[in-house]
Amino acid sequence: MKTAYLTFTLILSLITSIIAQQKTFDNYILLKPDRVFDGQQMHAGWWVLIKGSRIEAAGEPNGITVPSSVKIIELKGQTVMPGMIEGHSHLFLHPYNQTSWNNQVLNESRAERTARAVNHAKATLMAGFTTVRDLGTEGAAYDDVGLRDAIKKGVIPGPRMLVATRAIVATGSYGPKSNVAEASVITGGEEADGIDGITRVVRSQIGHGADVVKLYADYRWGENGTSQPTFTEAELKIAVEVAKSSGRIVAVHSGTEEGMRRSIAAGVTTIEHGDGGTPLLFKLMKEKGIALCPTLAATEAIFTYAGWKKGTDPEPESVTHKREIFKEAMQAGVIICMGGDVGVFAHGDNAREMLLMVDYGMKPIDVLKSATSVNATVFQLNALGNIKSTYIADIIAVDGNPAEDIKAVKQVKMVMKDGVIY
Repeated sequence: MKTAYLTFTLILSLITSIIAQQKTFDNYILLKPDRVFDGQQMHAGWWVLIKGSRIEAAGEPNGITVPSSVKIIELKGQTVMPGMIEGHSHLFLHPYNQTSWNNQVLNESRAERTARAVNHAKATLMAGFTTVRDLGTEGAAYDDVGLRDAIKKGVIPGPRMLVATRAIVATGSYGPKSNVAEASVITGGEEADGIDGITRVVRSQIGHGADVVKLYADYRWGENGTSQPTFTEAELKIAVEVAKSSGRIVAVHSGTEEGMRRSIAAGVTTIEHGDGGTPLLFKLMKEKGIALCPTLAATEAIFTYAGWKKGTDPEPESVTHKREIFKEAMQAGVIICMGGDVGVFAHGDNAREMLLMVDYGMKPIDVLKSATSVNATVFQLNALGNIKSTYIADIIAVDGNPAEDIKAVKQVKMVMKDGVIY
């Protein structure tokens, strides 16, 4: 009996060992594309070896030790690059030519908006964007936290998410609004005022799961709907102080010169839109290391919905202005994040912003950096945005060479996140 038990134990141990070894072998994937963009530069003939959820090695074939049992994926004619990072999205919104922002916030149920967000998350991932910085649910409370966590648990497919939850607005400045003074109307952001009020709301949003703090430094609440500053410089400074003490980055919506000036003085991480930019302000941003997320695609989309036909009709003044400030920011050496304000236009079409960045004067290789290593650095994603040993295996493959023709980023042929091919 004892001999039989020992024999059984030995056999079980051998089987367990074989299964463990098999799992280890099966855990390796070797990618053999024509070229690799590693987040910094393009390399012809490189291979990438993945083990589990991490990159084991990347480089010249003769410098990589390939295990005897490995899954090899041939990617002829393709470029392997880091999973792209969307810098400004709203997964709980859908294009305004389908339903206006007001009607989405006021008339779509939270269940419907979450259902849409699930589809938007999948479309984003399949477009090669393995990470998003989602800057506000616009009336859907903290549902982005639940969406983020469901993706983490593998309940649904989607990109890893940095969420801003409700975003923070000055009382009376944001929408939707009603002409009936006594009406109680849902607000697209959380209202806060003064040093104590801002402090409480920043901490509250962090407590509810916010990865990033988003504030509106100005909005269309001036006379006749003009954009004017909302928070004072002191209010913005306390928001930054409280957020950064918890390790959170701070994103600020700003489209006016004064709103940007106050945001820069407060030391925010990124300025979204930046339509009020001037050479002096961009110089200050450069000096302080504050990044610009220009959202070119959202501006063009809104004018397209109003009837503008790009390439046929004269360019709207606001679009021309956007071109000018984008060039001024580049000339000043400002860090440029890739982020299109997707949600204003269709999720899954995120790369539209990248094409416009090239159209507006940025070199394709710099656009690729912006969507990978630059965004990773600015957003404090230390193991993402580059293809190098020990980094997380968020990797995509696209047809052609995007450093020569940026449109290649829309030809996604493979998406891997955490070492899993979707």
